[in-house]
Amino acid sequence: MKAFRPRFLAAILGLGVGFSALPVVADNHLMTVFKNPSCGCCTAWAQEMEKIGYQVKIVNLEDLSLLKRQAGVPEQLEGCHTAVLGDYILEGHVPVQALNKLLQEQPDIRGISTPGMPTGSLGMGYDADAKYTVYAFYKDSAQSPVPFYQAGE
Repeated sequence: MKAFRPRFLAAILGLGVGFSALPVVADNHLMTVFKNPSCGCCTAWAQEMEKIGYQVKIVNLEDLSLLKRQAGVPEQLEGCHTAVLGDYILEGHVPVQALNKLLQEQPDIRGISTPGMPTGSLGMGYDADAKYTVYAFYKDSAQSPVPFYQAGE
């Protein structure tokens, strides 16, 4: 897998800045969500992020595959949208609890992912009892993803 190249990706998307130039959450709570324009569950997830205090910028793309590759999201962990928060990638329907854990612990990882579209996850008819795993993935693609948070426990 190719290394994450934020300036290249930003140029493709016309953003003018790389992911590394985005402010960290402590500065102004800015989150950029890349999603398909017709995806309602991604919009619902982004709206939940706004409700808890994030300033959300939505970037609609018909095809997210290049973005996911450039962001270093392992194929088996892909979700339906990709968000950037500071130096972290949030892939798919990441629950607030996993996001809070990420920000409190600040591990040396590339990001966290809720692969697929689990029923009951945030944006997918949220159910606090829904059981699914959120995985951590690394900057070094040779490192295997590991469980990071277990929802519904």
